[in-house]
Amino acid sequence: MKGDFLDLKIAELSKLSTDEKREVLSFFHERIVAFNSELNAFLEILPIPDSLSSGSLSGVPYALKDNILARGTRTTCASNILKSYLSPYDATVTARLKNTGAVLLGKTNLDEFAMGSSTEKSAFGPTKNPWDLSRIPGGSSGGSAAAVAAGLVPFALGSDTGGSVRQPAAFCGVVGYKPSYGLVPRYGLVAFASSLDQIGPLTRCVDDAFTVFKTIAGRDINDATTVNGKIDLRAKELPKADLKGLKIAIPSDALDFEGLDERVKSRFLEFIERLAEKGAEVSFVELGILKYVVATYYLIAPGEASSNLSRYDGVRYGERVESENYEEMIKKNRDTGFGDEVKRRILLGTFTLSSAYYDAYYRRALKIRKMISNRINEVLHEHDFILNPTTPTLPGKFGEIGDPLSYYLMDIYTIPANLAGTPAISIPVDPVDGLPVGIQLMGRRYADLELLSTAKQMEKLSGAYNNGLAKIPERWLHV
Repeated sequence: MKGDFLDLKIAELSKLSTDEKREVLSFFHERIVAFNSELNAFLEILPIPDSLSSGSLSGVPYALKDNILARGTRTTCASNILKSYLSPYDATVTARLKNTGAVLLGKTNLDEFAMGSSTEKSAFGPTKNPWDLSRIPGGSSGGSAAAVAAGLVPFALGSDTGGSVRQPAAFCGVVGYKPSYGLVPRYGLVAFASSLDQIGPLTRCVDDAFTVFKTIAGRDINDATTVNGKIDLRAKELPKADLKGLKIAIPSDALDFEGLDERVKSRFLEFIERLAEKGAEVSFVELGILKYVVATYYLIAPGEASSNLSRYDGVRYGERVESENYEEMIKKNRDTGFGDEVKRRILLGTFTLSSAYYDAYYRRALKIRKMISNRINEVLHEHDFILNPTTPTLPGKFGEIGDPLSYYLMDIYTIPANLAGTPAISIPVDPVDGLPVGIQLMGRRYADLELLSTAKQMEKLSGAYNNGLAKIPERWLHV
């Protein structure tokens, strides 16, 4: 029966007998040990516990992005400055999964401090894309996406600041869901940009994303940004949705973006035709905001990052380099501890927050963010959802992207949901040239259940699934 475990959804795994659950854990643990040397998806592999806890996810294995704390594990953020840091407590999401009986099998690789879109920026080496080992898995949650795509775990958690769950999900052919800002606690997530960060699941189907979401979501006294009563998490199943009559906005400026790969565009347009055949009302709308989103994001996010990362000095956290005085020690610690991309964003953020440039850059970016949010809300007032490609390109080869601007533009379609705080999900559609393609559905803030319900119906129109689960590349089907 072991091979059949890859064909079971999370809810089905949780209903197995205790002996079968032990088999499940051994099965996935063996797969992690066997395949991780090729994929480098995991930075830490944890042993199987002696006993299983009861709960709605009892015995279901999972993985955590290595910027989310789990007591007793290392939390490195894929950075040398935290390479020996041991988590002193559980993040709220970790504690909630533990309370339902889910079993943590490891911590996954990422771009250092979640600053990247390829998982090439890890201090511990890049993660490989399970569909083609010469290509990037996306980022920054590339390790989590690769682990799920290769069938090493049924689900993993990632963090999404500008697309870091959805973009790697698209590149690896799995589901990546960013909940509305405030629905999932950030307590125990190492902060990057606090007004943008959100934890979300990577899974092989929307049903599994919903199962994980309702477990980790909800008000948390340790996170003042979480909200209460905005959504009912007691439902055992997603509400029924019908594509017929659904009003879907397609951003015409997204399809006119010069960086959009024609193969991605073609797959997206094919999917739109399938939606129209099912009775969905598809309208092309000029958003008029895409030309501003990357610049706005890269003023706000680095500004918040420069503040959040100021705590890493080699005294309270991280490795310490011996020096003659305090100032020299701080400089050396940060120089050896941080990678180039993290340094770049700290410098950019410090510059934009400086007194001479705050009004010209950071404050103006906050105003543009509000305009972007207002425009998205306007469109969603007239339509049920906004649909566009998740990424403008197919997963590229390692080292293919050199200049930072091209690298940052990879997130042009995912950033708006973070700036507006709205929910968004990426689901895989028919691959092209053997590589995954994702589409992103974005909905109104706190309309997460409606978003998930509609995405579940859209899965039925995709050729990327087999028996309701995203396909695993043939290479990883057998140990």
